[in-house]
Amino acid sequence: MMDVGIVSYGAYVPRYRIKPEEIGRIWGVDGKSMGKGLMINQKSVPSPDEDVVTIATEAARYMMARVPEVDPKDIGAMYVGSESHPYAVKPTSTIVAEAIEATPNMTAADMEFACKAGTAGIQVCMGLVGSGMIRYGVAIGADTSQGAPGDALEYSASAGGAAYLIGTEKIIAKINKTLSFTTDTPDFWRREGQPYPKHGGRFTGEPAYFRHITSAAKMMLEDRGTKPEDYDYAVFHQPNGKFPTRVAAQLGFTPEQIQYGLLTPEIGNTYSGAVPLGLANVLDHAKPGDRIFVTSYGSGAGSDAFDITVTDEIANYKRDNAPVLEKILSKTIDLDYGTYAKFKGKIVMPE
Repeated sequence: MMDVGIVSYGAYVPRYRIKPEEIGRIWGVDGKSMGKGLMINQKSVPSPDEDVVTIATEAARYMMARVPEVDPKDIGAMYVGSESHPYAVKPTSTIVAEAIEATPNMTAADMEFACKAGTAGIQVCMGLVGSGMIRYGVAIGADTSQGAPGDALEYSASAGGAAYLIGTEKIIAKINKTLSFTTDTPDFWRREGQPYPKHGGRFTGEPAYFRHITSAAKMMLEDRGTKPEDYDYAVFHQPNGKFPTRVAAQLGFTPEQIQYGLLTPEIGNTYSGAVPLGLANVLDHAKPGDRIFVTSYGSGAGSDAFDITVTDEIANYKRDNAPVLEKILSKTIDLDYGTYAKFKGKIVMPE
């Protein structure tokens, strides 16, 4: 197979924020201690006119703005991974494809595998591009995640997403290898028609998150014959700040290696957008030759691992044609719980 990798990327996070203290104030809980335990200082909140479609579209438009030489008509696949698609029956992917003026001569689908649907989309695009079936593929991970009022998830569930253009021409980051580790582990679920998910409490850590992340990561290190110190950056799925920090240490990665990829403390858990956003922030800072280790996680359960090398092409990449994540995250507006609940549809005006 020819070299396949990231040709461009774009990211978007809503500007509204709510702090754990404000959530805890309503429920009679020490929100500050809750936030400290989860390593979350605040989380992003979508405005009333934002959903997975708008977030994915904004990220995709930023992605395309950075490669003006790429004709959107050459995009042959569009996959949007999310567990909060606005329609139960009506694809998000077709809306985003039309919004960026991609060709109708394409395959498109919405993907769902809890928080790893975005990285699963990257893998599918890699196969289609690498086989020569399409020239470019787009994979997006985005969510406006849900947490029941008063539940532990309410302190972390947030909103955001990132888009990736996968191809073989002028790749800024070559994907050297990807592999996955998957089992039937029911740690987190939401049945049709239910507004909020349920979870297995501490069961979501072990044997769910930690088993799958470490298994996929160790498989990758063994396959590539590498060690943690061979990488400049590492990105792990981040349902909170505590889990990825702990799993990185278990695997032998340093705090400095995960620094740029760890965004949850300031934006919360963006579910399908978590790893794609972390990788986007790493790419915002990367230079030629940098090596990136990535492992996503999705409840249910599975992990996708990637070994990535930044190429010389990134020096010519028009990154400044769209805002980098640091700029996006620098503009925030704090919310009280009432406004947050209104924005999230937890309270509505009677008809």
